[in-house]
Amino acid sequence: MKLAELTWPEVESVSREVVVVIPTGSLEQHGLHLPLFTDTLIVTAVAESVERQLGEQVVLTPTLWLGASGHHLDFPGSLSSDFDSYVGAISSVVESLIPHGFVRFYVLNGHGGNQDPNGIAIRTLKQKFPMLTLGHSGYYAFCEEAVAKILTGPLKTMAHACEAETSLMLHLQPGLVHLDRAKDDGLKSEPPLKGVIHTFREMTEHGAFGFPSYATAEKGEVIFKAAVSGVVQELRAIAEGYALLGPAL
Repeated sequence: MKLAELTWPEVESVSREVVVVIPTGSLEQHGLHLPLFTDTLIVTAVAESVERQLGEQVVLTPTLWLGASGHHLDFPGSLSSDFDSYVGAISSVVESLIPHGFVRFYVLNGHGGNQDPNGIAIRTLKQKFPMLTLGHSGYYAFCEEAVAKILTGPLKTMAHACEAETSLMLHLQPGLVHLDRAKDDGLKSEPPLKGVIHTFREMTEHGAFGFPSYATAEKGEVIFKAAVSGVVQELRAIAEGYALLGPAL
């Protein structure tokens, strides 16, 4: 069920056992070849496919498209929310629905820069409302195995405007992809560093990080199906119930 398409009496009649799914995306540069709305387009497509499969087990909100994208602001057209406003937007969606009896919420992310503030929002809400069931993850966490297996370029993970993201866009929105403009791009530190934060202007020449020249629509279809399947499994478990067993292994 899509929240935006329901009337308020229809919402009133919805089971409170549903999982409210809140997609989060961005509007930011994606290299020379992908549109600014790439993250939002992909996560929305994943979320809508999940909604079609799970039906009355989920209520899907519209995608929150203004992401935490400060590290992309050197590139024209990129828009960013400050962290407090971004966390506040997620919290506001959840806290608007709590008085109406909804108790299960899941933030489905499409932009890496949102991951940390999504976690802050969800952990803060859990502390404030401990009886809620709350979760968050990027769709890309559910297709890591498929990505590693199917990518043919040197980078076997999803990065930014990379082989994986470009393949997804070739599958979902091929008319918005300018593959002839794609440039393999991205710098790595030497020696390797794990904790230093850089802007994309520092790390890239054109704004992509990865090897989009290897992208194909066929790869995108495989990645997309894997992501949807993983998210469906996760949300179905939350909707139908799961147990915490011990000892932890």
